[in-house]
Amino acid sequence: MNNRKFRIWNIARLKRKVMEGLSMGRTLVILMLGSLIFFILLGLGGMAEQRMNSSPVSSMKGLAASLSSHFFIDMIGMEMPHMTASKETSSFSGEKMSTFVFELLTSVNPRDPKSLLAGELPGMKANQPVQLSHGSGNEDGEAPADYRPDPAEGQAEGDPADAGEEPPQGGRGDIGNEGNGEDAPDQGTENEPGSKNEPGNTSKDGKSTNGKKAVLIYHSHPQEAYNPLLSHPSDNPGAVSPSKNVMLVGSFLSKRLEANGIGTLHDKSDYQSTIEGYNYNFSYKYSRQMVMEAMSQNDGIHYLIDIHRDSQRYNKTTATVNGVNYAKVYFIIGHANENWRQNEAFASKINAKLEQSYPGVSRGVWGKSADQGNGEYNQSLSPNSILIEIGGIDNTKEELQRTAEALADIIADVYWQEQEAEKASVKKDNDQTKKQSASTATKGGSKKGTEDQAAKAG
Repeated sequence: MNNRKFRIWNIARLKRKVMEGLSMGRTLVILMLGSLIFFILLGLGGMAEQRMNSSPVSSMKGLAASLSSHFFIDMIGMEMPHMTASKETSSFSGEKMSTFVFELLTSVNPRDPKSLLAGELPGMKANQPVQLSHGSGNEDGEAPADYRPDPAEGQAEGDPADAGEEPPQGGRGDIGNEGNGEDAPDQGTENEPGSKNEPGNTSKDGKSTNGKKAVLIYHSHPQEAYNPLLSHPSDNPGAVSPSKNVMLVGSFLSKRLEANGIGTLHDKSDYQSTIEGYNYNFSYKYSRQMVMEAMSQNDGIHYLIDIHRDSQRYNKTTATVNGVNYAKVYFIIGHANENWRQNEAFASKINAKLEQSYPGVSRGVWGKSADQGNGEYNQSLSPNSILIEIGGIDNTKEELQRTAEALADIIADVYWQEQEAEKASVKKDNDQTKKQSASTATKGGSKKGTEDQAAKAG
């Protein structure tokens, strides 16, 4: 009897164990299926978002790019004390941390009221530019502000200061004609550093493109002007005169590049003054045709720089470096171009060097889709194409010149480094080709010798 009870008790216990196992297995299977369905839905949601979102860059990358590298060093330093830069101020302040956490949780930048409005208006939030690389001159993470300039001074309003001054000619078919789209030597910038725009200029270290044009500087919005250069300031100034609008900045940049030994073509086409039936919305179509003509007439041009200015006020567009004021800059990349990452890499090289030499001048590299305007900015024409906004409506001629010349020196550094890298790559390829040819010749000679020996033996 006891043995029977013992056997029955063991069977019941075994049955209970089996049932528990089956129950746990069923729960495990349910959890696995639930997880699988969750990740499938998550993936489908991501694919849907990618199709609906015209910008190929996620907002999370923009949030990460808004943080300086010092921020991440301080984070690591919390666990690894020797990583902390003791002489520098910590990035962890109450204001910075609260702003970062608030934006991370709500996608609203408390320093930018427009981001709150964007969250309430359907479709507006998706149209926000994305910050691709941090700029220390833009701690608030504020995006560029671009508005159509007011009627040009000296054109619609008949300003006396511009009376008798002809608008710059150009437009279509005038590329490379002196006075019709290209800088004349020392035009409007007498006695300024690097102002000789003569072909074949050589840099201080002897580098030169030997008169061959390698860089094209142009202006899709040529009448964007600066208040300190005008007699009638406005909230969004425009001007016809090339000595009062962004063409002046292009001249500073062009002449400094020439002084660095880089042949540069500066186009001064003013589409608004020269094209019949001009439409501001087609600005990049006009400039695109000009760029293509310039590249067809100068096969060495592979670097395209479109110069604009920002529409924000002085306190946001000016930086002080070593007691000297500079106009801040934005770098703009168009995401409508499928190969935009190549343009971003080019902009990031310039941005990194600018951050190192002139901290506070860069406002970062920003990406824009077609929702924010053109979205392509002619950047599909070259992997070394970039749009740069230099200064704002209130920056002075001196501030603009300092920034333009600093940028030119940095662009020249990037250009010559890339040329050296290209030469080294070509040399390596040539060496490999020679080795392969020599190896093939050796094998051929060895084979022929073997055949001769076999023939003699026969």
